[in-house]
Amino acid sequence: MIYVCSMTKVADTVQLAGAARLVTLLNAGTPFERPASILATNHLFLSMNDIVQELPDMVAPSQDHVATLLEFVRDWDREAPLVINCFAGISRSTAAAYISAAALAPDRDEVELALTLRRLAPSATPNARLVRHADFLLGREGRMVAAIEAIGRGADAYEGTPFCLALEP
Repeated sequence: MIYVCSMTKVADTVQLAGAARLVTLLNAGTPFERPASILATNHLFLSMNDIVQELPDMVAPSQDHVATLLEFVRDWDREAPLVINCFAGISRSTAAAYISAAALAPDRDEVELALTLRRLAPSATPNARLVRHADFLLGREGRMVAAIEAIGRGADAYEGTPFCLALEP
């Protein structure tokens, strides 16, 4: 199971889920404290801004970020849940959850997965740049991008509600 939450909900989500691994996607310099129950080797911190175009003095999500994410989730033994967080739990983390589920369940339909994401997280607005890089790296030939474009922007929210995404439909 993959749990997704905002930065303010990480400790509670890790504890409630019994998670052993954590992926954090935040801007460089954002203060973040890894929960004590997550070993440092089981925490992936990806430093990037939540942007879709290159902007001066900002770090756009890159293909290297996605490749690192894919390596980390493929190494996950799935015995205990994985938690993915970003600042608000709306854009970078929902994209990373979508990407992770697509990578770990390669036969899962991209549209079904995107619709499931929307049902579970009405505010989800997956970062399109992350999804585009993953689509390329996973050889999905534009299907991931099209599926996320089809669900559109999520409901307005300052912070997403934590949710759980199963790897199988």
